Amino acid sequence: MLEWLVTNSWVLWLALFLILAIVEIMTLDLLFIMMSSGALVALFTALLGWPFWLQVVVFCVVALLMVLFVRPVALRHLRRGPREQATNIERLIGEQALALETVTDHTGMVKIGGDTWTARSSDGSAIPAGARVAVERIDGATAVVYPTASPGPYPAQ
Repeated sequence: MLEWLVTNSWVLWLALFLILAIVEIMTLDLLFIMMSSGALVALFTALLGWPFWLQVVVFCVVALLMVLFVRPVALRHLRRGPREQATNIERLIGEQALALETVTDHTGMVKIGGDTWTARSSDGSAIPAGARVAVERIDGATAVVYPTASPGPYPAQ
């Protein structure tokens, strides 16, 4: 079995390439894809008929170089962006919304962006359906809103 594997080492490198690529898909940390690229280069060396020991060396060198030089650059590129960039719930604070039904201090529905949210009034007053509001904060899955008097139609989204 071992002799067959050394003679047909391309099968080993192909299997290792696929396994490492699948593990990378599950982990998404850019480590296994770097090792997978080493296995891919080793697969080509096997197809060229290079000795098995040299295929292993090529795999190790390529994987190591990818981990040391390509992975940090890729991670830096993926994580690039302003630190203060609002994401998820924070980006909704201050957004304009449309009251779909009367909003009170206990119940109501608003449309923010294109999504319908349960809502309540921030000051306890009743906000009529069709009124424009702005998001003060998000409590769980409820938008706490206040009425606005901004001109123009509600932004269609």
